[in-house]
Amino acid sequence: MPAEWEPHERTWMAWPSAGYTLGETAADAEEARTTWAAVARAVARFEPVTVVVTSPDVRIAREHLGTDSPHEIDIVVASLDDAWMRDIGPSFVLRDGRLGGVDWVFNGWGGQDWASWEDDARVAELVTDVAGGAHLPSTLVNEGGGIHVDGQGTVLLTETVQLDPGRNPGLTREDVEAELARTIGATTAIWLPRGLTRDYDSFGTRGHVDIVACFSEPGTVLVHWQDDPEHPDHEVSREAEAVLSAARDAKGDPLRVVRVPAPRTLADDEGPVDWSYINHLVCNGGVVACTFEDERDDEALAVLRAAYPGREVVGVDARPLYARGGGIHCITQQQPAVPAG
Repeated sequence: MPAEWEPHERTWMAWPSAGYTLGETAADAEEARTTWAAVARAVARFEPVTVVVTSPDVRIAREHLGTDSPHEIDIVVASLDDAWMRDIGPSFVLRDGRLGGVDWVFNGWGGQDWASWEDDARVAELVTDVAGGAHLPSTLVNEGGGIHVDGQGTVLLTETVQLDPGRNPGLTREDVEAELARTIGATTAIWLPRGLTRDYDSFGTRGHVDIVACFSEPGTVLVHWQDDPEHPDHEVSREAEAVLSAARDAKGDPLRVVRVPAPRTLADDEGPVDWSYINHLVCNGGVVACTFEDERDDEALAVLRAAYPGREVVGVDARPLYARGGGIHCITQQQPAVPAG
């Protein structure tokens, strides 16, 4: 599985069309559509975007997505339950100059009682087929937000996702690692003990790594750093940093760990927030990053600019996404470019 900073063919997304993602009111629905479209248009500054849209929503999706982006935003029509493409779509891989799409078993983030996934479970195969890749089914219940790779054989993951009894009852670390080696070529797994606290609430994923830590280049990991001891993620950050600082990558080298400050905002009406600047998407020549109208936005974006030199960092207000259970990385999935020749 290539690293996210390697060249892309395009980015895939899914359009919010039903349920809690749209919300209970017309205003909620407009907020969701406007935010998903803002992310798509930000990504399309750097590379093409394809959005999977249900048939009844094609017209309204096109109105929001527009036709004036530097790169095309096209639409593929299919049935959907939800709009988190990182999790329902394939994890793309390259082998011998050919594209493949790993199709994890998707069961609604561990069989959450509010989730439906009959349509979403078919999205990875559909996207892979449209992309012209080989369909690579896996027996592992997993989501794209539950892994992060360096493109050289190292994968980050959390014990509470892949070892979740609601996902993979009875599997051991060794079982998970064997399947990750088979599917995405990961030879070294770095297990974080848990995700951010809010991610264990009703609409959470039970610990996705892509709001906790990510690689920014081989040998360097960015980690969410909550420095306020009043927030429960203060201890989560300390644990994650300790594990990463002691780890070695697939080449046997120690990691350089870079703290990315958490927003100053500690809580909303539902409790401690899990707002995270880690949940960004690296594009061709750019980075599309979460912002929160928070005093830490500028500081965090400066860290990302230093982490990805030569790329333009663009912020999009991600508060409506986090209110629905995720961020920018969660609603996007990069398709790597197949090397010429």
